Amino acid sequence: MVEISKAHDFMVSAMNSRATRQKLISGNLSNVDTPFYKPRDIAFEKALNDEAKKVFSSEKDDELCLAQTKYKHIKGDPESPPNPTLFFRDGHGAKNDGNSVDLDVETTEMAKNSVMFKALVSGLRKESNIFRAAVTASEKLN
Repeated sequence: MVEISKAHDFMVSAMNSRATRQKLISGNLSNVDTPFYKPRDIAFEKALNDEAKKVFSSEKDDELCLAQTKYKHIKGDPESPPNPTLFFRDGHGAKNDGNSVDLDVETTEMAKNSVMFKALVSGLRKESNIFRAAVTASEKLN
């Protein structure tokens, strides 16, 4: 697979994490009346920040990468990005039935997550338009 840019894989990973977070928040909202339900969330901001530093640092160019000669071989990247950590969101008062889902918090988090997902989609679209324009322009030269 051809690498379009350093940011492409990073944005795809961020979109997948945002989609997972959207599912978790939707699950929290659907369980707002379930007794003893604790809201779930993922913490991936630190993992994405660490990955961004790794992807965009210029020191990585001098690294020796391992070759993968067969598709079943283990990839030679021992420092793959960590998966987001699932946790129970705490700090909100539980209702009498033990449920601690706060409707205001969940809808706010869903809106915030949606804006971030749309920004990532916009970034990927812009990147693909630039790539498409470069290919089209090179076709016209030939």
